[in-house]
Amino acid sequence: MKRRTLFKLSFLGALLAGGGLYARQSSASAYYKGPLSDHFDGARFFNPGGETPNGFMDLMKWRFDGNKATWPEAYPSPFPFVKPDERVNGKDLRVTFVGHASFLIQTAGMNILVDPVWSERTSPFNFVGPKRVNPPGIKFNDLPPIDIVLVTHNHYDHLDLETLHQLHIAHKPHFITPLGNDVVIRTRVEAAKISVGDWGDVLNVAPDVKIHFEPCHHWSARGLNDRRMALWAAFVIETPGGKIYHIGDTGFHSGLNYHAARKKHGGFRLANLPFGAYEPRWFMKGQHQNPTEAVEGMKICGAAYACGHHWGTVQLTDEAIDAPIIALKAALTEHGVAEDRFRPMHPSEVFDVPMT
Repeated sequence: MKRRTLFKLSFLGALLAGGGLYARQSSASAYYKGPLSDHFDGARFFNPGGETPNGFMDLMKWRFDGNKATWPEAYPSPFPFVKPDERVNGKDLRVTFVGHASFLIQTAGMNILVDPVWSERTSPFNFVGPKRVNPPGIKFNDLPPIDIVLVTHNHYDHLDLETLHQLHIAHKPHFITPLGNDVVIRTRVEAAKISVGDWGDVLNVAPDVKIHFEPCHHWSARGLNDRRMALWAAFVIETPGGKIYHIGDTGFHSGLNYHAARKKHGGFRLANLPFGAYEPRWFMKGQHQNPTEAVEGMKICGAAYACGHHWGTVQLTDEAIDAPIIALKAALTEHGVAEDRFRPMHPSEVFDVPMT
């Protein structure tokens, strides 16, 4: 393969991995048709009162400004591979980190995977694009029976079709995702059981467990011509042991969504919050919060504990691999939050969340 062709593929893979695609947009949604709303204009979804993603010239400025830190080729987790228990019952709550934004949540006898990615690359290609620097914290064959798979949005570091296909073969889980993403999933997992929802919708997945779809400030894209044609969302998992607030990706958005979540849900036993992939701020602010904003969000939404993710597995942005945990520690000190309340999760790390 010629070097120029390889460079083009590498660059395209990097853009696709983070949803950073900038091309002519069609006038109709490829994934969803439905009534207009305060966040859907008939073709595309948007963040009410929020920021739109940066344009092509800003992307070029960022990609070629030469400020990207060099990550190591390997960044091993300090925790050994873990084989989870088959079930965690009652009000107990156990969270096991897989890596990047992937979690196993166990409570009330249910096993819930969020944004599962077991692939080596977060890319549409298996030979180019952001590559993980540590393996998934749970070996795929060591997973307990999976009941629910939550997919927050369709960027490649959150919606990995090959992993979803393998999960369907092995576990036949119930996939739950925001509007339009079911079309993407069915391109690889045609027979999957999939439920979709809009912001504000609620699904009863067990007699005592509910899944709420909540707003976050982000966007979506899988290809060259589908920007914002599928919805993105946060999830609130309502269980007998308390509520869990999971955000896959979000800009801080003046804390508006955190305030709304607190008002609606009254606080949380646990919040899983992104705190990495945030530099440079002039480009990333609207879609990825930084560690200080993550700590502010934790306080605003009333979370007793937080698990920090979206760092240390694949390099999507400019900051050094350990910059998020250094900045997080400083932010916790600044805001008077004990370090054990906001854990920057490493692959294979297990957190038994205390009752509140």
